[in-house]
Amino acid sequence: MNLQNIPRFSFASIIIPVVVLIVLAAFWPLRTVPTGSRGVITVGGAIRGIENEGFLLLAPWQRLDIFNIRAEQADINDAEGPTFDQQPVKASLTVRYSISPDKVAEVFEKYSHDGNLNNYVQTATQEVFKAVTVKYTAPDLIAKRAQVSSDISSALKTKLALYGAQVINIDMRNFAFSPSYMAAINEKVTQEQLRQAADNKLKTVEAEQKQKVAIAEAEATALKAKADGEAYANLTVAKAQAEALRAQNSALTQSKEVLELRRIEVDMEKAKKWNGALPQNIYAGTPIPFFTPGK
Repeated sequence: MNLQNIPRFSFASIIIPVVVLIVLAAFWPLRTVPTGSRGVITVGGAIRGIENEGFLLLAPWQRLDIFNIRAEQADINDAEGPTFDQQPVKASLTVRYSISPDKVAEVFEKYSHDGNLNNYVQTATQEVFKAVTVKYTAPDLIAKRAQVSSDISSALKTKLALYGAQVINIDMRNFAFSPSYMAAINEKVTQEQLRQAADNKLKTVEAEQKQKVAIAEAEATALKAKADGEAYANLTVAKAQAEALRAQNSALTQSKEVLELRRIEVDMEKAKKWNGALPQNIYAGTPIPFFTPGK
């Protein structure tokens, strides 16, 4: 047995497996693409394919880059812009965006190898903020803040679409003007509140006066109605009394005529029965037939 060959054999048996492991680690063909990502396969820097999430086999001459398509966030602090009436305005914004899956190859080739477009988003947001605020006066920016935010979002979506990104939402914070202008706004608000308070007080006084006038008119109307009613009642009573008197007079007149007629009829009956002889003795108060004094 040649003892010189033993160390040489042992060294080779150690070195060769190590080399094999290194080669396998470097050129291992089985790779994975995580969830929310795309795998960009390149050969010599040229894109050869875009792979979805999961396992894939990679040839030794191919390179795999993991490209993120999940939502990313870009913070823009103190974005500045002028208003239509030349008032400086600042705001801090947070833009959430993601890369459109069908734009991965274009973005990888032109802008980013991992899907991070924060620098582009920050620059685009600054430009859009200035372009939008200059369309509004300072008071309108305050009064129409929701509309301003909508305009910024719409314009930013259009601009970021050029970079293959889609806007998820925008949060606008710390919307403010210069200290001097804010002081002027506060003073104006205070004066407006005082004016409204004065107007409300005046309206209250006017309402009270109208109420008093209405009450007075109602009382006057009620008194007039009462007087008219009493007058009408008195007139009605007078008419009724007059009518009653006329009826009484008429009844009395008719009664006298009837009595006279009955008296004449009685006298006629007596005349039929009279034998033509006068009483032999006439005393004071004794009636004489068919002779009525004063007739």
